[in-house]
Amino acid sequence: MRILEAQGLIGGYGAMDILKGVDLFAEAGRLGVVVGPNGAGKSTALKAVLGMLELRAGSITFEGESLGGLSTSARIARGIGAVPQNDNIFQGMTVLENLEMGGYLVESPLAPRIERMFAIFPPLAEKRRQPAGELSGGQRQMVAMARALMAEPRLLLLDEPTAGLSPAFRADIFARIRTITEEGVAVLMVEQNAREALAIADTGFVLAAGANRFTGSGAELVADPDVRAAFLGG
Repeated sequence: MRILEAQGLIGGYGAMDILKGVDLFAEAGRLGVVVGPNGAGKSTALKAVLGMLELRAGSITFEGESLGGLSTSARIARGIGAVPQNDNIFQGMTVLENLEMGGYLVESPLAPRIERMFAIFPPLAEKRRQPAGELSGGQRQMVAMARALMAEPRLLLLDEPTAGLSPAFRADIFARIRTITEEGVAVLMVEQNAREALAIADTGFVLAAGANRFTGSGAELVADPDVRAAFLGG
């Protein structure tokens, strides 16, 4: 079931349009991956979904209701979680405190949700009392995702979750993301490691120059010779 529909998004910063008619969607329990060259509008599209970008045209609906006119905080309260690429944890707080900070928007007890996060991200359990800023890059990314999930979103937006990570940590993060979708959460992820991300994606969106170039299943896009030649290095 599609819980997010973004159609014909046009907008940018000032007089410059970065998005020139982008269409995206997200489905419950499935992973959508947005790839493309630098400047294609990938991260900008996520900002549009979050209400951080003024659109000149287009529509965004979440669970059948328009998000038009809603603030970022209101969209998060509706059930949209987000993990930005940078500055996505409280580095001076412990892992546990980070999770607690992410959980206050929801009234259900914190303890069961925290234990669920440790089940999804086992490396964090033994680090729960350690300042998050002291963790490895991959573990910090796990903290960021876990903190966002503490609010029990139905849609999780991830912006470059494996940026700067080693191949081993990238594989680990991708595995955790698939675990998240298996629990019924819709995930829409922007990712520079296009081939690896599309290999695990249910749906892929290839953007170029602010517009959709290709859309299809992850397997279809990886196998498409045009996509491979233009965006995946052959």
